[in-house]
Amino acid sequence: MLDADVTIPGETRSRVALADDSLDLLRRLWEQHGPLMFHQSGGCCDGSSPMCFPAGELLTTDRDVLLGRFDLAPAGDAPQPLEFWMSTEQFAYWSHTHLTVDVVPGRGAGFSVEAPEGVRFVIRSRLMEDADPFV
Repeated sequence: MLDADVTIPGETRSRVALADDSLDLLRRLWEQHGPLMFHQSGGCCDGSSPMCFPAGELLTTDRDVLLGRFDLAPAGDAPQPLEFWMSTEQFAYWSHTHLTVDVVPGRGAGFSVEAPEGVRFVIRSRLMEDADPFV
């Protein structure tokens, strides 16, 4: 498991992590596509899943929260940063949770880079008892 660096001002604990299988997949996808990013919206169907894009392909705005930043690189390798973004509306609902990005068999969203691999990213969540709700 890899925890993201804390990016929300005033916070001291990570809000998002990568399960080992998702980290392995993301390293392979990085080799194919270059730098990557995640975005979690609050839509229905595929919009409920974390979507992985080449970095910068999805433009973020002030309506998005940078929930965390990962370095996918193995120790000693050049950095491989990956940012995890979430819509502010979705974060308002999930402000009390810690999220873990995992991967499961099955085809995901057509726009997410893992779709051709026969797997999809999913979010697993748990309560953060000491998290302040997002304002």
